Amino acid sequence: MGSPFGIPVYVSWTWLIIAAFITISFQDVFRLPGMGDFEAYGVAFAFAVLLYLSVLLHELAHSVLAKWYGLPVRRITLYLLGGVSEIEKEPPTPGKEFMIAAAGPILSLGLAAVGLLADAFLIDGAGIPEVLIRQLWWSNLIVGVFNLLPGLPLDGGRMLRAGVWKLTASPGRGTVAAGWTGRGLAVVLILVPVALSLLSDRPIDTLQLVWSVVLASFIWMGASQALNVARIRARIPQVNARQLARRAIPVIASTPLSEALRQAAEQKAGAVVVVDHDGRPVAIVNEAAVQATPEHRRPWVEVGALAKSLEPAMVLAADLTGEPLIDAMRESPAAEYLLVERGGEIYGVLTTADVNRVFSGV
Repeated sequence: MGSPFGIPVYVSWTWLIIAAFITISFQDVFRLPGMGDFEAYGVAFAFAVLLYLSVLLHELAHSVLAKWYGLPVRRITLYLLGGVSEIEKEPPTPGKEFMIAAAGPILSLGLAAVGLLADAFLIDGAGIPEVLIRQLWWSNLIVGVFNLLPGLPLDGGRMLRAGVWKLTASPGRGTVAAGWTGRGLAVVLILVPVALSLLSDRPIDTLQLVWSVVLASFIWMGASQALNVARIRARIPQVNARQLARRAIPVIASTPLSEALRQAAEQKAGAVVVVDHDGRPVAIVNEAAVQATPEHRRPWVEVGALAKSLEPAMVLAADLTGEPLIDAMRESPAAEYLLVERGGEIYGVLTTADVNRVFSGV
């Protein structure tokens, strides 16, 4: 839909569902005396659009501050239950994490305050504008307060995570604390309307219960995803290029595949690197391509035909470990990487499949 502040903004098709729901649900709210159905539905739809513009401003507050801190932002997506800012790297400090998380609710509450003042002092008795602004400031107040609830994936959960991170010096512990709090919050969102109905001896409001279940499901899944990510990130320090590397043998491009595999088996190597006549590495033989080649054809297929040319980003230092290694692989996705020593000597080949096994526990 555009790129404000250089941040691409996308709208999911699921927004049409919530736009239709808001239009149908709020048409009576905006129906002023003498207004026909078409006008009432039109004003309700305008409210849906303005509400999501408010959500966009909320997400822009997160994203713009993240960019100001030097963190790359991939995009903002508006969807059924609101919006999400895809910030590609975690903030380096709990203070920056807290500020980025707080920016969205602060902006929503600020919009609510401006709308309240306008409603009270500027547009009294102004018909449709007054009703629209009243509903908008009230909606922004709800969005701001709801997002401050202390549980992931809500902004309040990220603020809680930042606080625990600050106290324990461990972002992982912060994520676990905020994730479990989010799960507890999801349970509470379902229990509260049921408990209120039982205490008041009134039948349960079906629509309210459905929305509580939808919101609770969203929070539960987001919290669970955050906990899974925390478990994965806890294994990042175990990623060591040297330990995961496969020994590689150098061959020229015209070497038959069967001969290259024989040499690799003889030297107990797990990878094949194509070198030029001066011994400089120029490509890595792709493991998947080798496995896809039938054995009876291997004597007639040259390894150069199954190799991927080495790009500069596919050559990594053999002493990379942890986050720097993951970042280097993320910047240039590939199936295999050539590991070299500081002097340029070949150390071995690192495959993405072997790195993935660290995180899958295989």
